[in-house]
Amino acid sequence: MKARDPRRVPLLVRWSGRVGDLSIRGQITFWSIAVSAVVAVVLYLVILALLRHETNVTVRHDLASAASRTIARTAVGRIDPGRAGTDLLQAVDTKGKVIAYTDAMAGYPPVRFPPPGPGGGRVDGHACGIRAPDGPCYIVVAYRFHFRGSGERVVYALAPAPQLFFAQPAFSALMAGGIPLLSGLIGYAMWRTTGRLLRPVDDIQAELDEITATDLQRRVPVKRSRDEIARLAESVNATLDRLESAAVRLRGFVSDASHELRSPLTGLRTELELALSDPEGTDHRTTLRTLLATTERLNDVLDDLLALARLDAAPQAGSEKVELHALAALEITRRHRRARFVMEAGERVIVHGSALELGRLLTNLLDNADRHATAGVRVSVGTERSGTGGPDTAVVEVVDDGPGIAPEDRERVFERFARLAHGRRMDAGGTGLGLAISRGIAVAHGGSLEVTDRPDGLSGARFVLRLPLAPSS
Repeated sequence: MKARDPRRVPLLVRWSGRVGDLSIRGQITFWSIAVSAVVAVVLYLVILALLRHETNVTVRHDLASAASRTIARTAVGRIDPGRAGTDLLQAVDTKGKVIAYTDAMAGYPPVRFPPPGPGGGRVDGHACGIRAPDGPCYIVVAYRFHFRGSGERVVYALAPAPQLFFAQPAFSALMAGGIPLLSGLIGYAMWRTTGRLLRPVDDIQAELDEITATDLQRRVPVKRSRDEIARLAESVNATLDRLESAAVRLRGFVSDASHELRSPLTGLRTELELALSDPEGTDHRTTLRTLLATTERLNDVLDDLLALARLDAAPQAGSEKVELHALAALEITRRHRRARFVMEAGERVIVHGSALELGRLLTNLLDNADRHATAGVRVSVGTERSGTGGPDTAVVEVVDDGPGIAPEDRERVFERFARLAHGRRMDAGGTGLGLAISRGIAVAHGGSLEVTDRPDGLSGARFVLRLPLAPSS
């Protein structure tokens, strides 16, 4: 394809591209100058047109007065311009013969301009090509009158027409010189005004340039006024608050993850060092079992960390149709359970989502209930009708008969690496990530997960999972 010649690009397009490279302050100043100049030129042309029109009206009125004064005195020969009021006067008879004229019109042929019709009257207008002094175009007023029994005659009064729009050259030149001056003053005012208005933006930028990952507690200045820049500063500070909170959580997460990974790695190293220090006296089968158990715990920690990373990076619910009753029954029977599980039969409950992620969520809830239950766990799947006209909700309840969770700890159990004292006693090898992952999966599917009291008033924990019900259900 042949390259386009930049010289053929419209000038306005090229200038628009160059203006786009300027700062906001420069662009506002440029366009204010451009717009003010265009408006000033339009007003200038309108004023010139009005002046031209007013001048034409005045000239025609003066010519009409001069012609009417000449009518009573017109004879053959010279016309006195002093008495007439103009020096371009000419009188002709009905045959087009010049019979009277002023000194300035002496020797010139009859004026070529349509005269009034027979019987008298007045015609005025604008004409070019007339042979007369100070041409080439004239304002012409023609009177037809009857002269004392000598027949009809026509008196022409002429005046040079203003050239172009410059009916008053001095005033027009003064106004033309005021256009760039006015545009320059407007541009200077806009430059100063935008500089004052954008100074807080420069302060915000300077403060942001100095904020680093290790210095997130700093905030940008906020103006006292409630304008757009103040709202921008508040939004930036709110973003910095979220970044600081995320950084604090990330540092805590890295610290906790390092601690959780250090324990199994330390166990592996200890077992290996003991086996190497006394190869003959080591029960290799027992050592291998210990190493395998430690490796499985390390694998569980890594799986949980990867699950959290996926949820943080791009939580996606999926679009599969998942039947929750069947999925819960499958997760109950998938592995050996310490407690007795009771699955309450119910209607088919279908949601849209990822069967793999929802299965992980239910497994975490079931494992948590199995770990804390005294004797049994009750699992129910049902629906909850919306009383506000919104979509119905799928509800999964996992209820155990263990010691329960105190109200003040019911949100803390969903924090990462959070483990209550009873949980550490029941399972010293846990990571404290299962419930955090479960809530993250529920939120990614547009639902919620919470801990409430048992409806029968007995001791134990009641986990309630709510998910949007699929429309087909």
